Amino acid sequence: MPEPTSQRQIAHGLLTTRGIARLAELRDAGVTAATMSRMEREGEVIRLARGLYQLSDAPLDANHSLAEAAKRVPRGVVCLVSALAFHGLTDQLPKQVWLAIGRKDWSPKPDGTPMRIVRFTESLLSESVETHIVEGVSVKVFGIAKTIADCFRYRNKIGLSVAIEGIQEALRQRKTTPAEMARQAERGGVATVIRPYLEALTANG
Repeated sequence: MPEPTSQRQIAHGLLTTRGIARLAELRDAGVTAATMSRMEREGEVIRLARGLYQLSDAPLDANHSLAEAAKRVPRGVVCLVSALAFHGLTDQLPKQVWLAIGRKDWSPKPDGTPMRIVRFTESLLSESVETHIVEGVSVKVFGIAKTIADCFRYRNKIGLSVAIEGIQEALRQRKTTPAEMARQAERGGVATVIRPYLEALTANG
């Protein structure tokens, strides 16, 4: 049977609006998996990961990998080095997306953009979460002060130098205050760790 043209139009419209769409979303809109496979073979769409599609001519944002991760792990929150990079607080270019999920959440299977999963308690996972739109996708990212506190909390994973760079840049660019960083550090249980750095960096004004 010939494929109804409308399926392609629906898929194209959905991907234009949402930037990236899961196969489940496309199916809900009336587009079959066979149609998506055909569109992929003909170069109209790109399969980013299993069941995850984007138009082949879609403009790519510098934070494309974050949008892809958000679609694959809707409960995840961009954290640590990836959040520092998003907020412009590090020269590091993470080769993987650092993503926080809950203690009992399913860890995503390796596919598409590499992800580094870090498990947070529910209270820390819901604290200071911002939502940003990247390529039409809602991406959850921890706020600056929270990110810096988390970097000190996970300094053994990312390296102390990265955490120090983050705090220096946040103060230099005036993107948050020492008081807010101290508050987030207190909530994250690293107040005594971060205090000497805050005191040293703010001693001269």
